[in-house]
Amino acid sequence: MSSKSFWQSGHRPTLIMAFLYFDIAFMVWNMLGPLAPIIAKQLDLNPAQKGFIVAVPTLAGAVLRLVNGLLVDRIGQKVTGALGQIVVMAGLAVAWHFGVSSLEGLVAVGVILGFAGAAFAVALPLASRWYPPEHQGKAMGIAGMGNSGTVLAALFAPMLAKAYGWNNVLGFALIPLAAVFVLYMIFVKDSPHQPPARTTSQYIAGYFKMLGEGDAWWFILFYGVTFGGFVGLGSSLPSWYTGELAMTPVHAGYATAACVFAGSLVRPFGGALADRIGGIRTLSLVYMVAAALLAAISMAPVNFVVMFPLFFAVMATLGIGNGAVFQLVPQRFRHEIGVMTGLVGFGGGVGGFYLASSLGLAKQWMGSPAPGFLVFSVLALIALAGLTSVKKRWRTTWGAAIQGVQI
Repeated sequence: MSSKSFWQSGHRPTLIMAFLYFDIAFMVWNMLGPLAPIIAKQLDLNPAQKGFIVAVPTLAGAVLRLVNGLLVDRIGQKVTGALGQIVVMAGLAVAWHFGVSSLEGLVAVGVILGFAGAAFAVALPLASRWYPPEHQGKAMGIAGMGNSGTVLAALFAPMLAKAYGWNNVLGFALIPLAAVFVLYMIFVKDSPHQPPARTTSQYIAGYFKMLGEGDAWWFILFYGVTFGGFVGLGSSLPSWYTGELAMTPVHAGYATAACVFAGSLVRPFGGALADRIGGIRTLSLVYMVAAALLAAISMAPVNFVVMFPLFFAVMATLGIGNGAVFQLVPQRFRHEIGVMTGLVGFGGGVGGFYLASSLGLAKQWMGSPAPGFLVFSVLALIALAGLTSVKKRWRTTWGAAIQGVQI
């Protein structure tokens, strides 16, 4: 264990930029969620189509995280992040210049936004590799707090769309993207603690090797519930507020921003809590509380006074879980953190895609998104059962080898 304090360890400028880069990337990744009510009205989309366009960036980001997980170990975190930012800026510039007026065009934009979502697999290794095991929860929590970018999207995208049209929001997004790109190139530095260089075929084999590890699948499931729930709700709440409560897109953005802010703010707390009482104990509490809240959401009367506190609480709970998962991942897979961040991030993205699209389908087929919330509650209980089944083995095998760090 290092005798240095958290702020004496690692590289502070890189940690701060990992957060800022992830924050703006997350803002862009989630833009279609707050814009969906406006876009759906203009393009006459049904609830299932609206849920789908919101979910596409999430799925694209999940797949691209696998690519980034490979690249951060192959060419370095800084270069990988820079390439992703260039792709996003170029894609948004083209979409803004030519305009988007069809469902197919929206899907293409969603794929481009997926490159921003893949920043997850860059920002977390960028921070993680600078810090020793006893500070992993805090470092990953601070970098991961960049998911607060969803707050910025929820607050500003509807207002800008109302004033200038939703297509011009794509152009406005280029301003913070360009500013952060410049700062990123100046201040970010890869950690000297990098894994040994391997060929591309070895990295691909590394993914298959990790998929042969039972623990990897558990982490994919655990993050699929915590992060998947967080990002799926963050993308879907604007449509829920406008569709179920007839709120304006701007007011729905305010309500969504408050809920997302809660989940983002507590992510470092989740990592720190996991450092203090153990990641397994923290996650167990998260899944129990999240399952109860999601079940309550599916059955509660549909009014703002009841539903807003429930959404606020479940987003905060899932945010704590996000920090706790990534307190555990570097301990179990420290030398494969790039590959595992990609795999676990993929699981989170798939979870978000499932939740966002299932809420739209439930609304389309059953007249209410409530069944979608209930099914996700069951998934949280499955994650709890899985965690309970492996916790004894984890504590007596790999956890026991990490002195001074509770799991």
